Amino acid sequence: MTKPLISVKDLTLRFKTDEGLVTAVNNVSFDIAPGEVLGLVGESGSGKSVTAKSLMMLNAENSVYDDNSSITLNVDDQDFDVLSLRRPKDQMIVRGGAISMIFQEPMASFAPAITIGDQMVEQLLIHSDMTAVQAKEVSIEMLTRVGIPVPAQRFGQYAFEFSGGMRQRAMIAMALSTKPRLLIADEPTTALDVTIQAQVIELMKDLVEEFHMSILFITHDLGVIAQTADRVAVMYLGNLVETGTVRQVINSPAHPYTRGLLNSLPKLDDLEAPLTPVPGDIPSPLDRPSGCVFHTRCVESSAIAEKCRTEIPGYTTDSANHQVACHLATQGEQS
Repeated sequence: MTKPLISVKDLTLRFKTDEGLVTAVNNVSFDIAPGEVLGLVGESGSGKSVTAKSLMMLNAENSVYDDNSSITLNVDDQDFDVLSLRRPKDQMIVRGGAISMIFQEPMASFAPAITIGDQMVEQLLIHSDMTAVQAKEVSIEMLTRVGIPVPAQRFGQYAFEFSGGMRQRAMIAMALSTKPRLLIADEPTTALDVTIQAQVIELMKDLVEEFHMSILFITHDLGVIAQTADRVAVMYLGNLVETGTVRQVINSPAHPYTRGLLNSLPKLDDLEAPLTPVPGDIPSPLDRPSGCVFHTRCVESSAIAEKCRTEIPGYTTDSANHQVACHLATQGEQS
């Protein structure tokens, strides 16, 4: 059996604040296999980006990882204990080496006083044995592949000379140019129009096939997930509430939160149908609900409301490895 490219076990992350320790990620576990695309979905504030940054040790200095937390990266049959990498030299394997990240905000990700091209060349010189000439050629080629016009000219320009969508594409080109084993894509198509979005998605699919690259794809867009991902993990308030294949999660959602996310999407076959949002708002991490973290917004649990308020649900896994953390799923198995 092929070893996972990266394995996350019991990841719990808290931040030190003036109000005390705030739990951002709670007991999260998942694997990503070589060449696999895992979609991570959930509302803003669910802990998706914090989870992704943990894989590269990029969270702020006030972050505290639980002693039981484990992140293991397997590259060329060598295991790296990511959370034990403390020196910048050791962290290069997860920061631009085997792992690259497309960040959510492209303007804040480029140095404003250095040209886009110089920044792309610099990271290639650090993480490969290319010459400066070779690095420039690769950089221009990647700018071309993500649909940036006159890439040789754009190579010498600054971030402020790019539109928002072009900055996003340039950042994607920069992340992909090192040909990482794992690409973390945090809302990579947010600033793009639909034609460029489709082009970028196709580019990612091609790279997965060409280089056997894995992707952790973070997005709010379940339509994009349906096109790109092999498996889906649904996150709510720092907890994974459901994981499974795309077909399992999209066609047979087992958690009320997943069903709520799907029901909130516009229905192209019924344009008159009203949108049905998930009721309420996601609670503050400072005031995490007891029991099931979703019980304050759940519209399906009235029959077992007390159990949902007081007991943390365990994971139920069916024969097809479709996993859900919900008391309603347990009730269904028992009945």
